Amino acid sequence: MGRKALAIDVGGTKIYNTIIDDNGNIAGEVEKHSTPKTLDALLTLFKDIIGRHENGVDVIAFAAAGAVNNENTGFIGSTGNMPDGYSDLDFQSLSSKQVFVENDANCAAWAEHVIGASKGMAHSVMLTLGTGVGGGIIVDNKLLKGKCGAAGEMHFKLYADKRRRCSCGAWDCFEAYGSGTGLKLTAEEMSANPNITTYNVIEGMQTDPKMKEIFDRWQNDLLVGLVGLANIFDPEALVLSGSMAQFTDVEYLTKAVNDEIVTAPTCVVHASAGNYAGMIGAALLALGVNNG
Repeated sequence: MGRKALAIDVGGTKIYNTIIDDNGNIAGEVEKHSTPKTLDALLTLFKDIIGRHENGVDVIAFAAAGAVNNENTGFIGSTGNMPDGYSDLDFQSLSSKQVFVENDANCAAWAEHVIGASKGMAHSVMLTLGTGVGGGIIVDNKLLKGKCGAAGEMHFKLYADKRRRCSCGAWDCFEAYGSGTGLKLTAEEMSANPNITTYNVIEGMQTDPKMKEIFDRWQNDLLVGLVGLANIFDPEALVLSGSMAQFTDVEYLTKAVNDEIVTAPTCVVHASAGNYAGMIGAALLALGVNNG
């Protein structure tokens, strides 16, 4: 009988959990919870989830925002919009079973690597295009973690003229252009309308030339980042996931990337591991599953 993990995906507003088997299949009900506002309430929720499921699994696997140490036991820095004290949480204290923690974008990248769009590829880069830009990098069938666990942060400079302050505090990061937030900022700049939304752009780009022009500018900012990543990591695929990814033209991006890079040809593809890729990847990593 195969091994199973209790996977828990911790976000700033929602927390999901389910059981995942060692083939990456969801083997239980997916439960959804609102993220508590205090550390005590969060711990109570974690203990309730784990208490109900831990006897039926081999490991507890957390996918969470923030950089995770190379021991996969906890965070190495702040974790954004989570309750005070969360970044110092002793995850192993939550269960007598092994508790494994990994960054959510890294988890999603691993799910794509094992069962999704980059399956069978030893080298890939996955980007999660949402409010921000998350990233996970696979090198030689291994997740690239860096010296302390923070590799894959998409806060490299895209431009140098200090046009946009990024959420990280620096200027003109890739995230400030290639994210959903970046699309809104581009739309505001190009329309002179501070009330314009990403929804307005997406809904209007089929019929309104101005909305199409705004979207194309955003997609070409994304392209600049993809070219840089392809040149550095020489991946077999650049995988796009997240809420904004579905609107991207991967055929156009593949051709445009390959027209510019100096490395071997690559491809840009949509992610295919699904909405629960973070939980699936966390489980597969915790269970030691690798397609290589």
